[in-house]
Amino acid sequence: MTAIIVFDALCVLCSAHAQFVLRHDRRGRFKLASLQSESGRHLYRRVGLDPSDPQSLIVVDADRVLTDSDAVIAIWTGFGGAWNAASAFRIVPRVVRDPIYRWIARNRYRLFGKREACFVPAPEDRGRFL
Repeated sequence: MTAIIVFDALCVLCSAHAQFVLRHDRRGRFKLASLQSESGRHLYRRVGLDPSDPQSLIVVDADRVLTDSDAVIAIWTGFGGAWNAASAFRIVPRVVRDPIYRWIARNRYRLFGKREACFVPAPEDRGRFL
């Protein structure tokens, strides 16, 4: 089954991570949806989050929804191969990982910048987006 990553396409860091996913997800395990798209807003609302106040990227995989550091670890380990080593981050308790993730998420525009327009995928990657 394909998991869906919903990310903030105006955020420079988030868009760079989406491009990272496109480069490293050789098995095509992930589809992407920008939070600014109707699909992304719908998924965000469906899991009880407010799309007008994005606090986390999310990974929707069947009936399971991951947020914060769990979402990032699931993405990286989802690439397979050597990327499975990212599962070692699960040793660090969520009470430590998530506050760090949330601080970066809250300050992402100030730390990394904000795009004037949403990230647009290359033509060869458009089939990976909802």
